[in-house]
Amino acid sequence: MFYSQSLAIIDKKELKVLKDVTLVVMAAGIGSRFGGGIKQLEPVGPNDEIIIDYSIYDALEAGFNKIVFVIRKDLEKDFDEIIGQRIKKKAYVEYAFQELDDIPEVYQERFKDRSKPWGTGQAILACKDLINEPFLVINADDYYGKEAYIEAYKYLAQEHQSDVLPICMVGFVLKNTLSDNGGVTRGICQVSEDNKLVDIVETHNIERIDGKAIVEGKEINLDSAVSMNMWGLYPEFFDILEKGFDEFLNALEASNLKSEYLLPTIIGNLLQQGKVSVEVLKSHDEWFGVTYKEDKEFVKENIQLLVEKGVYPEKL
Repeated sequence: MFYSQSLAIIDKKELKVLKDVTLVVMAAGIGSRFGGGIKQLEPVGPNDEIIIDYSIYDALEAGFNKIVFVIRKDLEKDFDEIIGQRIKKKAYVEYAFQELDDIPEVYQERFKDRSKPWGTGQAILACKDLINEPFLVINADDYYGKEAYIEAYKYLAQEHQSDVLPICMVGFVLKNTLSDNGGVTRGICQVSEDNKLVDIVETHNIERIDGKAIVEGKEINLDSAVSMNMWGLYPEFFDILEKGFDEFLNALEASNLKSEYLLPTIIGNLLQQGKVSVEVLKSHDEWFGVTYKEDKEFVKENIQLLVEKGVYPEKL
């Protein structure tokens, strides 16, 4: 199969898009570890900007021109008032809703007692009817840096000759993504010399202890490449997701109320089956995010430094 997308016109530092390239912002998380409140809406900038503001600023600058927010339906009013209306002045905005009961009818009764969201795979599947163009997926509460959006946009806006579905992932270094305030979940990656993803394993509760990365008492390499859910995808991926979600639900016991349908696991399995090829793009910018409430001050300090360096204006 031949996957193609109109080439971008490169005008000095800016990339001018010829067709829509969409940014999908996953913001449906309840933020349970954050200690109440909607963590994605916490102000971190000098004029009460939130992390999403900086992500969208960087994405629009790189060439993206459509934003899809994945949120819970009950958050729509607050979310739209706090950020949606502001972003609509700069780009085309749509909302996709990730809901617990948004599963095939045949599984409704089996999982009627579930209260935990179904994960990032379902979040992206919620966008199926809104997207017909290449798109980049990000977490709402992660700061990725400018270079990540530029590299992802360049990949999505060019042609790819491939017999399998092309995907890109922006990789970060594990040691730069850990929290001092508790364990984190990361997709630990194996990357080939030609920057192709070989394998990815969703790894839970990675802690920083005495300067080391520890999982269940075992040390892992601090310089490991990790996924931070920044995936560049094509619309053909939705059909794969939908089929996989049905298979995931069919194999899940009714008593299992916590298993999630997660992008790193999904893509890792597709990779092993030879159905996708994943290009790992490198960003030299520092990642930071709000996993725990205590992370907020660190993020605010880093944003302020970037403003002082002129990376961002005082007021977005």
